[in-house]
Amino acid sequence: MDRLDNTIRPYAWGSTTAIPRLLGTEPTGEPQAEMWMGAHPGAPSRTDRGALDEVIDADPEKELGIDSVAKFGPRLPFLLKLLAAGAPLSLQVHPDLTQAKEGYADEERRGVPRNAPHRNYKDANHKPELICALTEFDGLCGFRDPLAAAALLDGLGVDSLKPYVDLLHAHPEEAALREVLTAVLTADPEAMARTVRDAAAACDRLGGAYAPYADIAHHYPGDPGVIAAMLLNHVRLQPGEALFLGAGVPHAYLNGLGVEIMANSDNVLRCGLTPKHVDVPELLRIVRFEATDPGVLRPEAGPDGEEVYETPIDEFRLSRYVLPEGGATHDLTLTNPQILLCTAGTVRAGEHQLTPGRSVFVPAGEETEVSGTGTLFRATVVA
Repeated sequence: MDRLDNTIRPYAWGSTTAIPRLLGTEPTGEPQAEMWMGAHPGAPSRTDRGALDEVIDADPEKELGIDSVAKFGPRLPFLLKLLAAGAPLSLQVHPDLTQAKEGYADEERRGVPRNAPHRNYKDANHKPELICALTEFDGLCGFRDPLAAAALLDGLGVDSLKPYVDLLHAHPEEAALREVLTAVLTADPEAMARTVRDAAAACDRLGGAYAPYADIAHHYPGDPGVIAAMLLNHVRLQPGEALFLGAGVPHAYLNGLGVEIMANSDNVLRCGLTPKHVDVPELLRIVRFEATDPGVLRPEAGPDGEEVYETPIDEFRLSRYVLPEGGATHDLTLTNPQILLCTAGTVRAGEHQLTPGRSVFVPAGEETEVSGTGTLFRATVVA
C-alpha cells in the first residue's frame, strides 16, 4: 500500500484551524478548506511511486481490480476529502448522470472552454456525495415543506417577503417551491439586496431558528442566496452522523469539520452565496422541487467491527472502524481499491503507522491488516 501525501485547498470559506488541529500542525493563518485524497487530476495524491493518477494510469487493472475497471472504467471513481468549513459554502445542486452527460456534450458542442467561468459541466459524470461529521457540523439540505418555509419567512416581518409567503401558501408543493426560488433568483438586484438587508436584521434580532441565516447574511450581505437558503432544511450533525446528497437536492455546508466522499466529478450548479456564475435557467432544470427530510445517516454495524454508511451509490462506499485499546487485528483485504484515513488515535495499516489526517491507498487485492487504538475511515467502491 502507498502512504499518501495530499494537497490542501485554500478556498476562502475554509477554516484556518480545523485541519491543522487534526493534523497536529501549526496554522498558517490562511484558510485550509479541503484535503483531497485520491486521483482527481486537479490535485492527485502523491506516493513514493509518483502521482496517484499516474500510478493508476500505468496499470488500471492491477491498481483498481478487474471488477472496478469493468464497471467504472480505468479511473478511481471516488474522491475522499477532509472538509473544514469556517464560513458557508455556495448554495448548490448537482446533476444526475443523464443530465451531466447531456450538459457536457452540449457545452462541448458549443465550444465552451472547460475553464470558462460560465461553464456548468466540467465532465460527463454525476456528483453524489456524503459528508460525515467529525465535529458538530451545520448544513442546509433539501427543501422545507412550503408551509414551513412560509412560516419562517413570515416570522421575519419583512413586507417585501410577503409575495413569497403568499406563493408558498397558494400553490401545490412543486409549483410553490419552483416559483419562489425563480422569483428570488431573478428579482431586481437592488431591491433584493434591500430585502436581504432587512431580513438579516430581523434574523439577528430574533435568533433561535433564524441564527444560521443571520450568519449566512453576515458572510454574504445582499446575496439572494440568503433568502433561498431559508427555503431549505437546517441540519446540525453530531460527530459520526452523516448526510447523503443526491442529484437535484439543493444544499450548502455552513460550519464544521467532516469526512466527505463523492463521485469523481466537478459538476456544480450554484444557487447563490457565491460571487461565481449562477445559471438560473439550467439550475431550475436540474433542481428537484420537492420537500424532503434531510435523512441523517448513522452507521450500521457490519461484520468484524465495520460500521457502514449505507447509500444508493456504487461509485463509493464509506465505512469506519472504531478500534478500542487492546482490540483485535482486522483483515480489510478487498478485491477493490481502498483509501484508509485515520481521524483519531494511532492505527497500524500494514507497514504504515497512521495518525490523525494521515492516509494510505491500498491497491485491489493487496493483503491489508489494521490494528491499534483510534478511528479509521475506509473508502472503496461497490463493484
